[in-house]
Order: sequence, then C-alpha cells, then structure tokens
Amino acid sequence: MASDEERLQILKMIEGGQITAEEGAKLLEALEEPSGSERRGRSPRWFRVRVSDLRTGKQKVNVNLPLKVLDLGAKIGARFAAPADVDIEEIIKAIKEGAEGKIVDVEDPEGGERVEVYVE
Repeated sequence: MASDEERLQILKMIEGGQITAEEGAKLLEALEEPSGSERRGRSPRWFRVRVSDLRTGKQKVNVNLPLKVLDLGAKIGARFAAPADVDIEEIIKAIKEGAEGKIVDVEDPEGGERVEVYVE
C-alpha cells in the first residue's frame, strides 16, 4: 500500500510537468500492490535512480518507481539524467532477466554528476 508521501511525490511530478497524467496514474496504480511484510520472499519491486553532484556529494535527483512500470520508469529516469554511455534498453533487458542491486554506476567528470541505478 502506498504512503501519502509517495502519492504526493507522484502528483508533484505531474504538476511539475516531469511526467504526464497518464504516467502518474500508472504509477499510482502500481503503488497499490502489497508491500513490506505482505511480500516477503518475493522478487525486487523498486527501480531507483540517483543522480549526485560529484563536487558536493549532494543528491540532485532521487527517483523511486515500482518495477511494475519499468519501461515507463526508465523513460522517466532518462529525462532526468542519461549519460551518453548508458544504454537504457540494456538496463531494462538486464532487469527483466533478473538483475538486482546496483546495476549502473556512472560518473561524468565533465558534467560533474554521478548516476546510480538500483533494483531493490
């Protein structure tokens, strides 16, 4: 079950134009799946993208999306930060084949950013 904070984050992304209303509806729908103790022993369910500033170490982007909407989540994550050497289609393929944990860790010294992608 989704928390009010998670729902509010999705609504703010819609309001800010980061995702469409349709994408937001799919995310809200996916959040209604069982969580925590209700799903022990099941496979990972979150796709997480973190973008940090290399100079300060502070997070610039923190996106958490249900794996149920993986294709949509990857497209949204790419809108925030997608270095040229990161192949979004390869990431999706790896996740669908069972990859877990940190699956991408890329530093862009010129842009001053670090992109990390997790499946948890």
